[in-house]
Amino acid sequence: MLKLVTRETETPEDELRASTPDELLTRVAGGDQQAFAELYDQTAPRVLGLIKRLLKDHAQSEEVTQEVFLEIWQTATRFDTARGSASSWMLTMAHRRAVDRVRASQAGRDRDLRIGVRDLDTDFDSVTESVEIRIEHERVERALGRLTELQRQAVKLAYYGGYSHSEVAAMLGVPIGTVKTRLRDGMIRLRDEMGVAS
Repeated sequence: MLKLVTRETETPEDELRASTPDELLTRVAGGDQQAFAELYDQTAPRVLGLIKRLLKDHAQSEEVTQEVFLEIWQTATRFDTARGSASSWMLTMAHRRAVDRVRASQAGRDRDLRIGVRDLDTDFDSVTESVEIRIEHERVERALGRLTELQRQAVKLAYYGGYSHSEVAAMLGVPIGTVKTRLRDGMIRLRDEMGVAS
């Protein structure tokens, strides 16, 4: 039951003497809501500050602070003055909750990364890709087989060999204009053979 204190029963010394967090937490353990409000007013800035140093994010820090004070209200009966001060008990609780939130966030990021990598891996099928490459290579070889010998030589040297037009002309012993014509005609014929739109 909530205990109400009226001004008539307070003495001037009571008004001047603020309750310590230890005293307030002891009263909170008995269900005193007013003591909890006072305890919150006294300690919330320190608790929020500690949590904010760990989480950085203000909104998350406020959320975790709210969770800490809910836990304080629910577990105040466990507080033992022989084992330490109320402030250290509360700050330890706040630190633990903040670390839990950091770990949960990291675990979520790790899980998302694993799922992303897994999905990426399943989208890649090396067998299908190698079959497609082989089929495409066979199509190109068939199309090259339909070119004239001079066109085929020029295309292979220029595109597979990586030689320049002047180098192909020197290797084949023909003028550069002839190489360019053979390449142009060969590429047009390859495009037609492979059904590639121009």
